[in-house]
Amino acid sequence: MLDRLGAMLGTIRGRIVIAFLVMSAITGALGLSAASSIRRADELVSQTFDRSLMSINYARAAATDFAGMRAVEARRWLMSDPAARTALEERVVSLQRSLAEDLAIAVERAQSDRATEAARAAEQAVAAWTAARSKLAGQGRTEDAYADLDRYAAIAEENFDLFINHTAGDGFIYRQQARAIVARETQINLFGTLIAVLLSGTVAFGLARRIMRPLAEASRAASRIAAGDLSGTMPTGSADEIGTLLVAMGVMRDNIRQAMEQEVAQRISAEDQLADALETSREGIVVVDEAGRITLTNSQADDYLGFAAGTLPAGSAIASLVARSAAGAGCLARALLDAREERSELRLGDGRWLRISRNATRSGGFIAVCSDITLLKQQEATLQSTNLRLDTALDNMSQGLCLFDAAGRLTVVNRRYCEIFGLAPAQLPLGLPYRAVAAISSAGTAYAHDEPDAFALALAETAPGRPSDSDFLHLSDGRVVAVSHKAVRGGGLVATFEDVTERREADARIAFMARHDVLTGLPNRAMFGERIEEAVAHLGRGSPFAVLCLDLDRFKEVNDTLGHPVGDALLRAVADRLRACVREVDTVARLGGDEFAIILAGAEQPQDAAVLARRIIDVVSAPYDLDGHRASVGVSIGICFAPGDGTTCEKLLKNADVALYRAKADGRGTKRFFEVEMDVSLRARRALELDLREALVRDEFELHYQPIYDFRSRRIGGFEALVRWRHPVRGLVPPGAFIAVAEEIGLIVPLGAWCLTTACTEAMRWPDGIKVAVNVSAVQFRDEIIVESVRTALAKSRLPPGRLELEITESVLLKDNLATLATLYALRRLGVRIAMDDFGTGYSSLSYLRSFPFDKIKIDQSFVRDITSKTDSGLIVRAVIGLGLSLGMRTTGEGIETQEQFDRLRCEGCDEGQGYFFAKPGPARDVPQMIERWSSVPAGPSRAVA
Repeated sequence: MLDRLGAMLGTIRGRIVIAFLVMSAITGALGLSAASSIRRADELVSQTFDRSLMSINYARAAATDFAGMRAVEARRWLMSDPAARTALEERVVSLQRSLAEDLAIAVERAQSDRATEAARAAEQAVAAWTAARSKLAGQGRTEDAYADLDRYAAIAEENFDLFINHTAGDGFIYRQQARAIVARETQINLFGTLIAVLLSGTVAFGLARRIMRPLAEASRAASRIAAGDLSGTMPTGSADEIGTLLVAMGVMRDNIRQAMEQEVAQRISAEDQLADALETSREGIVVVDEAGRITLTNSQADDYLGFAAGTLPAGSAIASLVARSAAGAGCLARALLDAREERSELRLGDGRWLRISRNATRSGGFIAVCSDITLLKQQEATLQSTNLRLDTALDNMSQGLCLFDAAGRLTVVNRRYCEIFGLAPAQLPLGLPYRAVAAISSAGTAYAHDEPDAFALALAETAPGRPSDSDFLHLSDGRVVAVSHKAVRGGGLVATFEDVTERREADARIAFMARHDVLTGLPNRAMFGERIEEAVAHLGRGSPFAVLCLDLDRFKEVNDTLGHPVGDALLRAVADRLRACVREVDTVARLGGDEFAIILAGAEQPQDAAVLARRIIDVVSAPYDLDGHRASVGVSIGICFAPGDGTTCEKLLKNADVALYRAKADGRGTKRFFEVEMDVSLRARRALELDLREALVRDEFELHYQPIYDFRSRRIGGFEALVRWRHPVRGLVPPGAFIAVAEEIGLIVPLGAWCLTTACTEAMRWPDGIKVAVNVSAVQFRDEIIVESVRTALAKSRLPPGRLELEITESVLLKDNLATLATLYALRRLGVRIAMDDFGTGYSSLSYLRSFPFDKIKIDQSFVRDITSKTDSGLIVRAVIGLGLSLGMRTTGEGIETQEQFDRLRCEGCDEGQGYFFAKPGPARDVPQMIERWSSVPAGPSRAVA
């Protein structure tokens, strides 16, 4: 083991390892010293933070807790509500515990006795203040008690500040110690680094001296060998790697010398190797001298001449073999004697094919090489078969094809090309130049647009810089031929011809459909915009025009009742009537759905557009007979003029649409001209819509609750949830100002879901048995959205379904009764209650009560308001209450504002009452007070709400 270690240390690798270990030891020692210094400094820094800073933070937290105790105590003495005073007392106790915990941690981390003493003094002062507070509560509020309380508070705050100052001073002392240690250790590390650099340089210098001298001797020996000097002596080296290298170079020199001797021997045997090569060659080689005698053949040539290998006598005359050999071999000898052909092919009697190549020698003879080309002949036969199939494929192509070589001459043409241009195959012989082919083709078929040279130009333009191109030929019979030509490798080109007449017709139809409405054939929105841009471009020539936006009234009813096919037929009929109302210079377009637009050219006076609008309203409003169905629709029209109302397509369409919006708002079936005030009103509406969309995200909605009084149990039986919008600028917005807009823009669905979830969640905080009523919009009944919203609200709030009541109006049942009834029954299966709101104001309420068993009927406030006057309202209220009693439904009177109305409804047998007489709608925090005010006490004048 020691011998192996000594041998390893004697090598260059061993020396490098030793040097590496030495330098690693130096570096490691330096690193350990630095790490030790850093660790000591880190301990001081950590001690400064963990003890001083944390102690200060907890001391400040304790001082804050004490300040909070004083503030809460001051509030407690100001409060008169016992419950609030109790809550504040609990808050003082909680702060006292927090102060004790924070002060204990601060004392634990303190670093000096003076800081600890200050903390103890602060703790004692806080205890004294607490005792003084208790004494103040027991003996009453005296000036001495308040003075003691303030004195102890001042002592506590003074000791808190003293504790913080002592702790900060201790931290500064530790910081100074840390800086001194860092400075001392930095000097030590710099001195150690200098010593390490000197030691490393010494080791590197000694290692270089032991390696460079032997390496230079080895380099000189290698240079001599590279120069070709193989006779010199090799220097001796030590037992390291350089010595091994010198030994290897000596071996290499000896190997090179031996290789050169072997090369000389190989040259001597080159002729023998050549002979072997001739014998193993697959080619038959025959060497004939100037006298016609065979001087050399290989075994393959003997076989071709009909002799066994090596049996052909040397010096035999080639002419004598013609008669002696077999039939095929005799033919080969005869071919060899034919001096007129340098290359020929010959088939032997056994079916093999030979290719004979003969080259003359300088002495007057020749050398003949015979190659077996039997496989090549078979491949040629296969190629001919392939060409035959290719010709068949070309003749059955759907495209005509011409192939021209680099000289521009026809090399391939198929049958389809002749059919396209009406030519016979004999008219296009191969070898014709392309211009001749173009002339013959143009003569066979006339062109529609004087294009006799189109084909020739297409071929002539193909060049190396333009490898491919395409063109179209329009023939006189209406056909269109697509010409595609492409340069081929090696020169020339290939041209294909395809009859694309049907494709072009399809493309034309697609282009028409892209700019026209598919259903009516009218221009679509894109083409209408182009026409407006054209009209705007002619404004400078004094050509004003008007833009009319039309929207069909009651079209959705036709679509829903008679079906979409009848609706499509109605749109086509309307389009035909609109075409009949305008001139050829005008444009009628369908923008989408039941929206149309017209460009009235030359409209210089508003009267021109008004006349057209009246004619359109009269014509379009006339009844329609559609597939056995009789339908009737109206039309509303908005009108604007260019350039007065705009000079861009977007501006004109927008202003006409604003006027259309006003026409529909004014009762439909009429026309309106654009006015600037309309745009202002619409912008205000858009601003309201924008604010409304963001209100739900910004959580600006809130619910107010109005009590529902139960006449039988003489207490509050429930509350109706009413949504309010608290806008940061508009203030508290009533529901009448935004509910209709929310329904139109689709926001009522998420808003309704929010109202359901919020109302159910807040109702869970009320006493058991108190119900909550939520109004539901007709929009929420589409696709059973309301069912999922109710299910989600009940699941999130855990409210019993029987405490939730949904109030709907007759508008919910106006359309799609079957689907609405299915949704109502699905809600009933969830366990919630359904109430009919505003009963008596519609025209079909009784039919609704028969189709669905509601749980409650709410009598509209318009009847309750006049119940005490000499009108029929009292009789109507009595009839509704009797109807509810007969059907087993509860009745609720809305809008009770006076004691007289209250007494009258109670005498008539109404189950519940609601109105300002009990309370105005208020936030959820007022609900407990409302319940307490009306709990089990008969209503009287003192209960009325001002």
